[in-house]
Amino acid sequence: MRIPRESRRTVNAVRWGAALLALSGTTAVLAPTTARAGGPSGDPGREKPTVVLVHGAFADASSWTGVVQRLQQNGYTVAAPANPLRGVPEDSAYLASFLKSVSGPIVLVGHSYGGEVISQAAVGNSNVKALVYINAVMPDAGESFTTLSARFAPAPLAKALKQVPFRNSDGTTGTDVYVQPALLRQVFAADLPASQTAVMAATQRPIAMSAFGDKLTGAAWRNRPVYVLVGKQDQSINPALERFEAQRAHARKTVEINSSHVSLVSHPQAVKDLIVDAAENYMWN
Repeated sequence: MRIPRESRRTVNAVRWGAALLALSGTTAVLAPTTARAGGPSGDPGREKPTVVLVHGAFADASSWTGVVQRLQQNGYTVAAPANPLRGVPEDSAYLASFLKSVSGPIVLVGHSYGGEVISQAAVGNSNVKALVYINAVMPDAGESFTTLSARFAPAPLAKALKQVPFRNSDGTTGTDVYVQPALLRQVFAADLPASQTAVMAATQRPIAMSAFGDKLTGAAWRNRPVYVLVGKQDQSINPALERFEAQRAHARKTVEINSSHVSLVSHPQAVKDLIVDAAENYMWN
């Protein structure tokens, strides 16, 4: 049956009206979702921080490989500079100069001895928005690793170290400290395959013995948001010490996992997740 022209116009008007109502309803549903995507109040959020990763003793920057890959997959710019391992004054000064080359906000992450280095290097740098400590040492100003760790039972690593004297070109001497290769897996990385820890033992980078006694001149964790990961099976740093540090620093978040000292290698996803928590808390709060 042929529909009169006026009737067709009426039907079309009704259809368009229904479509507009449907679209308005969809927009109303989508609007809150869009606001949440920008943060709790719909604010677009702050600039995404660069993540700077600082390794600890007996390691190099490649120990962060699994964490770096995951952070990059999440769209983060990442830098993992070499830590010289020559002592807190030298290493923190070196890192502080590196941090000045990074524009914009920074989430600074330290593993093991790297925790000491980031604590001092971040002092006075307002671009460092959060500090993340992974199985780390966190002395206060005036403390060294030796004085801090003396509060707790020594970790097995303390009896597995090897001292090697060295001489500099100017005639001065010093002592490097290594982990005894035969004991490295047991006290450092028990949750990794023996084939992997054998390579780690052969390629380890020593730390200057003087680093253990170096006292910090400043501790940035005193006035920055802190996030801590504790390895419950850590044989290099007493987990009780790591918990104490987190409590003293009033950490915003403390995560405990069943990990050896090298959680950044054996549990990179857990480490990455904590770093992202720190970054997102900065962006949206």
